[in-house]
Amino acid sequence: MPNANVSLVHNALCPARANNIQEALMASVSWRTASLQMFGRRILSPRLTAWVGDHAYTYSRLTWPPAPWEATLIEIRNRVEELAGASFNGVLLNLYRDGRDSMGWHSDDERGLGPKPVIASLSLGAPRQFVFRARNNHTHKYQLTLAHNSLLIMSGETQTHWQHALPKSTKPVAQRINLTFRWIHG
Repeated sequence: MPNANVSLVHNALCPARANNIQEALMASVSWRTASLQMFGRRILSPRLTAWVGDHAYTYSRLTWPPAPWEATLIEIRNRVEELAGASFNGVLLNLYRDGRDSMGWHSDDERGLGPKPVIASLSLGAPRQFVFRARNNHTHKYQLTLAHNSLLIMSGETQTHWQHALPKSTKPVAQRINLTFRWIHG
């Protein structure tokens, strides 16, 4: 992809540990449905979400207060930092219950992320299609599969020139958790 730094790491965590972590997060995270401001109206997010970090995080006119890091998330963060070569002080957790849950087109370009943010996205659970499109030409697209225990790393100018989405699936899909690590400038 031009004007993008994107890499995909398979087996980011020890495979047996990845399975255990997925189950632990399902039970321990306080998942909630967010009410987002989109196109001048409030809509319910088509997924469940949680925020853990050192600072509050704001996107789509919604501010998430910081929740404390638990031991499992610190363990994952340390491994993701090692693989991404970057530091992170927050993680947005998304639970996609089935193929109807999705994430619309967007860029991770909030002011609090600073210029050229490093975004590291760990997937646990069912594989899903992940799509990029150029911000200046929506017909220019790239697609990849985010498999269980894969880490997608986006950095450099990626958020400036590209949007990404996790579209709905018409096929039956089991649940997945996505942990998107980032550095919030507080």
